Amino acid sequence: MLLGDRMSRLKELRKEKGYTQVKMQMLTGIDQSDYSKIESGKRYFTFEQCRKLAIALDTSMDYLAGLTDEKTPYPRKK
Repeated sequence: MLLGDRMSRLKELRKEKGYTQVKMQMLTGIDQSDYSKIESGKRYFTFEQCRKLAIALDTSMDYLAGLTDEKTPYPRKK
């Protein structure tokens, strides 16, 4: 899977939730300009950023990384 394909998943999930990039900044702590670069494929996300994005978008890190096509997250610890 290409970088652009993975990032289109990020944008698709964000739009499904009705979130703006600014809302993603508030949910994840990732600066909006950095988030924009990640979403457009101009920058890779770090492990920690991927974790925060998966939580905010209620998906798995594997889905964001393109390792699965299943959007549903794994059961999480409380």
